[in-house]
Amino acid sequence: MESLLLSILGIYLFVALGAFAKWRFKEDLHERSLILVSVYILQPFLTFWGLTSRPLSSDVFEAPLWYLVVVSLFFVVMIPIGRALFADRKKRAIFLVASLVGNTANLGIPLGIAIFGEASVPYTTMINLANVFFVNTIGVYIYSSGTFSPKESVINVLKMPILWSALAALLVNAVGWKIPGAIEENLKLGAYASIVVQLLLFGIYLSQVRVAHIDWKLAKTVGTVKFFLLPGAAWLLLKMVHLDPFVTSVLLMELITPLAIANVNFAALFHCRPKEVAALVFLSSIFFLLYFALLWPLIS
Repeated sequence: MESLLLSILGIYLFVALGAFAKWRFKEDLHERSLILVSVYILQPFLTFWGLTSRPLSSDVFEAPLWYLVVVSLFFVVMIPIGRALFADRKKRAIFLVASLVGNTANLGIPLGIAIFGEASVPYTTMINLANVFFVNTIGVYIYSSGTFSPKESVINVLKMPILWSALAALLVNAVGWKIPGAIEENLKLGAYASIVVQLLLFGIYLSQVRVAHIDWKLAKTVGTVKFFLLPGAAWLLLKMVHLDPFVTSVLLMELITPLAIANVNFAALFHCRPKEVAALVFLSSIFFLLYFALLWPLIS
C-alpha cells in the first residue's frame, strides 16, 4: 500500500509543478501551445513505444476487447440520457465522453504494477490502447461536435496522428520487426516526455479552475456513471462470461480510474469548456483516492 501511495503522489507531483508554473509565469505560459505539442507530436511516441516495446500475444487482446465492449455499450445507452439531461451541446459532449474515459495510462499502468506486479503490464498497455482508440475516435468526434459541424468533426478525428501511430506500431509488432536499441531509447524518451507534459497541462488548467467553474450537475452525473454504473455493469457482465479472475480484476481497476487528463487536452483543443473539464478531472481524482481504498478489497 505504501508503494501504491508513493506512485500516486509521484504522479501528482508533476500536476503540482504545472499549477505552480502557470501561477508563476501567468500569461507568458501558453497552454494551447503545449497541447498542440502533446497531441500532435509527443503522444504518438507514447503509443508507438508502448505497442512495440514487447511482443503481443493473442491472449492479451481479450482484455481490451471486453473494455471496448463495456464502454461502447454504455456510450450507446448514454446518448438519449445525455440529450434529456443537457440541452447545451458542450455539456452533453463532456457527459458522454468524460464519464467513460479513465486515466488508464498515467495512473492505470503504475497502479497495475503496484497491485498485480509486472504481469499486468501487457494487459494494462492493451487496455490503454483500447481507451486511446475510443477517445481519439468517438471522443474526439463528440468533443469536436460541441463546437464544429459533423463533417469537420470527422476530419478532426482523421487528423489525430496517434491513430496512425498505433496502426504503424501494430504492423511492426505483427511482422516481428525488432526496433534497434538506439531508436527504442529515443521512442522511450518521447513517451515519457508525453506523460510529463500531459500531467503538467492538467496542473496548468487546474490552477485556473475556480469554484464557479464546477458544474455540480455534470459532476454528479459523470461521477455516478464513472464510479458506480460503469464498473457495476462491467462486473456483472464479466462474471457472466467467466473471464479469468486476474484479467477481470485488471479490467475493473482500469474502469474505476479517475477521469483521464486527455479529456482536458481535447476539451481545450476543440474549445469545449476546458476549465469545467479540468474541474471534473480534479474532483474525480480526489474522490478516487477514498473510493479505491474502500472498494478494492471487495472486488480484488
